Amino acid sequence: MRLRLPHAPYVANKIAIDLFNAPFVKLTSGIEPVAKIAQEVLEEELKKEAALDEHVREIIEENEEEIEFNLADTRELFKLIKKRLAPEYGVILDFEDKYNDMAHKILKRLYEEDLILYDVPDNKVKNVIFDAIMNYIKSYDEIEDVVLEKISHYKKKLIPGTEEFELVFQRMFEDELRRRGMLQ
Repeated sequence: MRLRLPHAPYVANKIAIDLFNAPFVKLTSGIEPVAKIAQEVLEEELKKEAALDEHVREIIEENEEEIEFNLADTRELFKLIKKRLAPEYGVILDFEDKYNDMAHKILKRLYEEDLILYDVPDNKVKNVIFDAIMNYIKSYDEIEDVVLEKISHYKKKLIPGTEEFELVFQRMFEDELRRRGMLQ
């Protein structure tokens, strides 16, 4: 699963909760400010990648006739263009490296804003943040399956894509996150 902008608040909350529960970390102002900073950093990084994706789509659209004429694979072309332009946008494409970088940026901001205290190596605290991100990503598909299964048993059949479906899905998704200790 690729982390997307709508996931930022949930991941940020998971990061804040995991830092709060880490025995070697003290949050100086509580969970909420930590979650806010984590969300800001995540959104900033995810928006950079979204801007890159949009630029690549524009390039492909501008050259659509040539691409079709040469029978080029659009998905492969998208990946190649994205790889070439990623450094310009400050985007790291390798998922593990990307999430490691995000964790480092979150830790740096938390430290700079005096929201976190610890007396262990930075890397140990950064790993708590990184693990929170990775655990959310690993859990997402499972949580989504649980929620979709529950929705399928509703007496009133909800149609995917409708506003009602989305509202019910989001509420149940958040409930499942709370049950798993990933949301307050």
